[in-house]
Amino acid sequence: MDTNRRNFLKVAGISTLAGLGGTTIVNRLVAGVDEAHAAATAGSGVERKTSETIRYGLVIDIKKFHQDPSLGEKAVNACHQIHNVPKFPEKRDEIKWIWMTNFENAFVESPNLYQDEANQTHQLPILCNHCDNPPCVRVCPTKATYRYEDGIVGMDYHRCIGCRFCMAACPYGSRSFNWRDPQAYIENINRDYPARTRGVVEKCNFCVERVQAGLQPACVEAVGDSKALVFGNLKDPHSEIRQILKEKQTIQRNPSLGTIPSVFYIV
Repeated sequence: MDTNRRNFLKVAGISTLAGLGGTTIVNRLVAGVDEAHAAATAGSGVERKTSETIRYGLVIDIKKFHQDPSLGEKAVNACHQIHNVPKFPEKRDEIKWIWMTNFENAFVESPNLYQDEANQTHQLPILCNHCDNPPCVRVCPTKATYRYEDGIVGMDYHRCIGCRFCMAACPYGSRSFNWRDPQAYIENINRDYPARTRGVVEKCNFCVERVQAGLQPACVEAVGDSKALVFGNLKDPHSEIRQILKEKQTIQRNPSLGTIPSVFYIV
């Protein structure tokens, strides 16, 4: 690529970011082009600490959700009620932390052209994958989205400026944007968890506030002893989740992308 073309593309790219995220982001990019390039080519580009003993993950048993469709409703309702997820009347405004979809929508890279129609319409839960190499964290200009040492990818709603770079970076569509004030659409507000405001992004947080208190995530607790959802420490070889992963055949969503998801599906 010649120098003039390279300079043109660089200016065009920065101009686009200016329109999306304001001059602050542009100034940071201009001031640190070389630094950003070095970080990107070196790996994740994000300085982070990782626990040597804890990395939380989730196993989802697809067959159990097929056998008992009510499990999906229980998981979604528990999560959304505890975290004050609004119910907007318009589909375009929808906010989702965990939701149900069919296999071919969840695993677009693994199509089965010969699967019967009944299996195609079976629903399974989708949520944030809490990646070990999360692209959303790398692109956030305000560090509103970040990774805990235990692997959970969290959100600081007060830092979020609504640029939606994280939504563009997430290959799983796991993030939602509040186009409207959500508080008027929350049926029963949980005073123990903060409601969001218009103009911020939100997503599943693996119930970090519950996990830190020694509890299971709300969705896991909601499905009870069915074991349709199993949450635990991926770095503990004696944990229940590790035993399941050792014994069962599991798949992940888009593993080839290098994001290293923490969510597994038993097939």
